[in-house]
Amino acid sequence: MPPRRRSASGYRGVRQRPNGGFYAEIRSGDLRLSLGTYDTAHEVARAFDAAAWRLGMPRLQMNFPDVHTLQQALDLAPPPRLNSAQDRAEHTALQRRLLVAQEDELVMAEWRRRHPEDVAYEQEYWERRGEEDTRRRREERLARRRRKALACALADLVNAGGRSFFTEEDERWFDIWLSTSDDTNDDDDGADDWSD
Repeated sequence: MPPRRRSASGYRGVRQRPNGGFYAEIRSGDLRLSLGTYDTAHEVARAFDAAAWRLGMPRLQMNFPDVHTLQQALDLAPPPRLNSAQDRAEHTALQRRLLVAQEDELVMAEWRRRHPEDVAYEQEYWERRGEEDTRRRREERLARRRRKALACALADLVNAGGRSFFTEEDERWFDIWLSTSDDTNDDDDGADDWSD
């Protein structure tokens, strides 16, 4: 039987949990050995190899070919994870938050069912708000264009030997480098006004 292909984590026998942690288990016949959850895929792969060495599995089924003895595998494997009272408290708090969020979703679904006029009003509000934001961004972009045009015209006048009505330290000189691009999306908050 050919060796199993590696998982998306890049290591044999290692899988990623939805919460971002990594775990591994070894299955061989009737044996199913869970190796627990670790923070990184590399740690789980080392633990997998140590367990595989102890079970006498072929080296082809291991993750690290540079490990030649059981002692090397044990030395490189992370220590077993201990579930402390703090771990249990954090898990309980996360479970409570999940239950509250699920209950919130149920209550909101029921509210939407009972009050369709409020749902319609909220949708209208957000559409109106989006239109106002778009109008405000367009006005700000037009104002930037005017400021840039003024600064560029004044710079041309000074370069031609004329006199500036900006002082040397006037911040309006920086308006020459304002971005006046029309290719901003509707979600643009104007944070990159000074970019090219």
